[in-house]
Amino acid sequence: MDITIDATFLPQDDPEAALGFYRDTLGFEVRKDVGYGGMRWITVGPPNQPGTSIVLYPPGADPGITDEESRTIREMMAKGTFASIMLATTDVDEAFERIQAAGGEVMQEPTDQDWGMRDCAFRDPAGNTVRIQQVS
Repeated sequence: MDITIDATFLPQDDPEAALGFYRDTLGFEVRKDVGYGGMRWITVGPPNQPGTSIVLYPPGADPGITDEESRTIREMMAKGTFASIMLATTDVDEAFERIQAAGGEVMQEPTDQDWGMRDCAFRDPAGNTVRIQQVS
């Protein structure tokens, strides 16, 4: 069996702020930017990985979500507890400095974790946790 990761989904509540973070700060390319009914779905990804994408979606877009569920999602987003993603780089300290200098909201400075990984963490404009780990 040959299964790969095509896309993952993260909520965004401000398309321009999301673009500012994922495109301008992280350097991801915009692969799609689709509007419908006053909402926008933006697909981004690393230029060197065309087969892997992040879809930044409006959290209230699913018609199966009730108003109460939508309210809960937005509350969790505001607290930073709804969604997260793990990214990787060969130089986490350099990535941290660049993202912090661009105004990224720091959650954790580069740290050597007990389990052997060095990583750092930011919140994106919607409150999602963006953790970046060092890889060889």
